[in-house]
Amino acid sequence: MNRAYYSATIRDFLDTSSESILGELTKHNTFTLEHNQRDAWLEEISILRNTLCKLQGKIYFEFSIPRMGQRIDVVILIGSVIFVLEFKVGEKVFTPYALDQVWDYTLDLKNFHEASHEEFIVPILIATKAPSNDYEIALTPQNDKLLFPIKCNSLMLSDVIESVLNFCDGKNIDHLKWESGRYSPTPTIVEAAMALYNGHSVEEISRNDASAINLNKTTTAISNAIRQSKEKSQKSICFVTGVPGAGKTLIGLNIATTHIDKTSDLYSVFLSGNGPLVAVLREALTRDKLRYDKERGKKTKKGAVMANVKMFIQNVHHFRDECLLDQTKPPIEHVALFDEAQRAWDSLQTSSFMRRKKNNANFYQSEPEFLISCLDRHTDWAVIVCLVGGGQEINTGEAGISEWIDSLVRTFPKWHVYISPRLTDSEYSAGESINKLLSSTNVTYNDKLHLAVSMRSFRAENVSLLVKQLLDLDIEGARSTLEIIKGKFPIVITRDLSNARRWLKRQARGAERYGIVVSSQAERLKPHAIDVRTPVDPIHWFLDSKDDVRSSYYLEDVATEFQIQGLELDWVCCTWDADLRYVNNQWEYWSFRGSKWMHIRKKDRQNYLKNAYRVLLTRARQGMIIVVPNGDEEDPTRSPGYYDPIFDYLTNIGFSII
Repeated sequence: MNRAYYSATIRDFLDTSSESILGELTKHNTFTLEHNQRDAWLEEISILRNTLCKLQGKIYFEFSIPRMGQRIDVVILIGSVIFVLEFKVGEKVFTPYALDQVWDYTLDLKNFHEASHEEFIVPILIATKAPSNDYEIALTPQNDKLLFPIKCNSLMLSDVIESVLNFCDGKNIDHLKWESGRYSPTPTIVEAAMALYNGHSVEEISRNDASAINLNKTTTAISNAIRQSKEKSQKSICFVTGVPGAGKTLIGLNIATTHIDKTSDLYSVFLSGNGPLVAVLREALTRDKLRYDKERGKKTKKGAVMANVKMFIQNVHHFRDECLLDQTKPPIEHVALFDEAQRAWDSLQTSSFMRRKKNNANFYQSEPEFLISCLDRHTDWAVIVCLVGGGQEINTGEAGISEWIDSLVRTFPKWHVYISPRLTDSEYSAGESINKLLSSTNVTYNDKLHLAVSMRSFRAENVSLLVKQLLDLDIEGARSTLEIIKGKFPIVITRDLSNARRWLKRQARGAERYGIVVSSQAERLKPHAIDVRTPVDPIHWFLDSKDDVRSSYYLEDVATEFQIQGLELDWVCCTWDADLRYVNNQWEYWSFRGSKWMHIRKKDRQNYLKNAYRVLLTRARQGMIIVVPNGDEEDPTRSPGYYDPIFDYLTNIGFSII
């Protein structure tokens, strides 16, 4: 696959006219060519002609970054070094945003391009009009042949490259092998949403290697069910299962962006009851569009952009309320994708809400039953896609997947059901309900509807298994899995939150995001300046920059399972309180009320708390540190006896201590 708009040996580049190179760049550019982009390309060509005249190698203009849906200005292979160049034509200063940009491009190659894993990679930020300054060439602390970004102007670039080549020893890179190297990106859900919304395909931004079930296969299975339902005028529901981080939300976004045309009867909507996820994705898409338009000199109002985004990603409760206004009219969408379908409300929670908030005392349906009834209003066909996470119910009134199945059996027996065979696994809590479907002739099992491999962590795919074993008290299994993960995905433990903060900052490079997460029941972390009762704004926490005190980077505000479910960070600090305790080789569940801890005895509430830690411990993409405080002998609510056994349990599994 040719990832660059233009590529050539340095010698051929020097022998080719600027006009011919510009023609190649223009021919492959899929967007409207603005004057400022044309002028920038010509300036870059001119600078590089002067810089590379005595060198040999290979040059690539506009090199594709699949995970981010963006392109590196220039990549140059010379000797044993991969140079990543980000030009800021006409700029006099080096902005933090631009510095993170070139960092992130470099990390993308290092992490996701196999042929770049073992090579020296050097990010260079060129503000063409900046004053000349001293520069330093140094490897990053991770010692993985990645250099700190170098800042220079156009006149200094030649000296910088020469100095780097003298610094970096090694074999010359084979250009052909490097170009054919496999790209295996794993985007964050925010990056994926932006790329898909901007017209990139799921194949471009996700892994396709043999160790992971191809997301495209699952998408195809769903698309076939949609096509068949339309052709046969039938109504169908698909249940897609997957381990945490496997890409279920990505599947839903991919289908929704594929059928985004409101004039088509295939028009789809992505629905989620996860308020923070909806808010973060909407804001991220809006900011990305505004930034794109600004770069091209186009004035766009945020409200207009947000209005379009809201049609694409909707809160499931708003969709429900709209359908309540006229209970005979079908929604405009024939296809509805429900993210985290297991979190839909049961009948008690829904009827209570309707009575309290909507002044409707006669509503007795569960949320799954009502949502199915909304699509059932179509006279021809309809499809519901339920994206199901195992062990992800974390709040009172969340019905689990069994209520969807019970609603189908009880009220909609004619609907066709496409089901992942893994839905019978205990973690999906389908219970006896799943057996009621076995006698139906409308049920089709399809292995492609299960995503078995976590794609959240490109470093280690067994993190979700490790967390499951840890929470299931399978010590031997957890030890074995931890041995597989070690060296790929660092997980360490400490008793000191200050140590954890320092560790996070040392690990992160570029715009890699880090933050602290805690259980919503962790109310005795206040002596550590962690107050779960202080609400965090997920938009600021997940999207704002390092200089914003509200962002996760500041390590002041913390996110609970409610804010972070469905989202992720590169590096996570999970601080463990005395709500989930290890006592006599089993878990005990506690809730802090008033001035003391109260034992949680209801099974469903115990499951919610255990699932909360499952969510918290599976949010990291690159590594995690777990903090178990020492407690305080003078404070009966923070007795060391609550915390020491937890730390000992984690130590016994084999986690490294810092």
